[in-house]
Amino acid sequence: MADLTFNKIAGAVLATGLAITGLIQLSSGVFSKEPVTKPGFAVEVAADTSGGGPAAPEVPPDWGTVLPKADVAAGQATFAKCQSCHSLTANGTGPDLAGVEGRKPGTEPGFSYSPAMTAFGGKQSIWDYEHIFEFIKNPQAYISGTKMTFVGLKNPEDRINVIAYLHTQGSSLPIPAPNPAAAAKGAATTGPAPGTGPAAGAPAGAAATAPTATGTTASAGVAGAGAGAQSGGPAGQGKGAPGGAPNQETTANPGSAGSTRK
Repeated sequence: MADLTFNKIAGAVLATGLAITGLIQLSSGVFSKEPVTKPGFAVEVAADTSGGGPAAPEVPPDWGTVLPKADVAAGQATFAKCQSCHSLTANGTGPDLAGVEGRKPGTEPGFSYSPAMTAFGGKQSIWDYEHIFEFIKNPQAYISGTKMTFVGLKNPEDRINVIAYLHTQGSSLPIPAPNPAAAAKGAATTGPAPGTGPAAGAPAGAAATAPTATGTTASAGVAGAGAGAQSGGPAGQGKGAPGGAPNQETTANPGSAGSTRK
């Protein structure tokens, strides 16, 4: 009886194995494999032919030049990003930012600052424009360990406008006199200085000088020429981009959840 049972089990196992082998052979005949003519997806990556190296470091703007011309309304709109943590009337997740410009870092009464910000305040006497500019660009990178986890404002113009807005909110920091040399350096980081762009409607790269006649004829585009002079696209007629905004540290972190006061 036991031998009969063993034979049945062995036969069942053998039959199952034969069935599986037969199905494999049958399926390989039904579903034939065809060689791939073009394997995968060819992803073409354009070579960088610009020849440019790493981006040039940001040059601090001339505050005496950029702040009087800054867009305070735009700065207020950008500051709305900061209001999840900061207020201009009381401490919250971040410190009260009214009067932050000109205040010593880490000294707003009633707010618990990080050790990193307290240490920064021990070295820096006040929140000036430069430090606020740098700080709100990337708080964590500027003061490692600060509670302010805001990703930062990367656009220099946004930072300049926010600083101009905060200046209207109890700032004790005066706006310095313009420094044309510093303004020229700062303009190079964001675009042409005011008055250096091409004339409106003039083709890019057009020469600013009027054509000069040859022979004994007088020059056709000299300064002071009348209506008969050929019109050109003198440089300085287009809108110049505002001077680049440097990086400055601020107690006010323009806009982000989890940001703390500087």
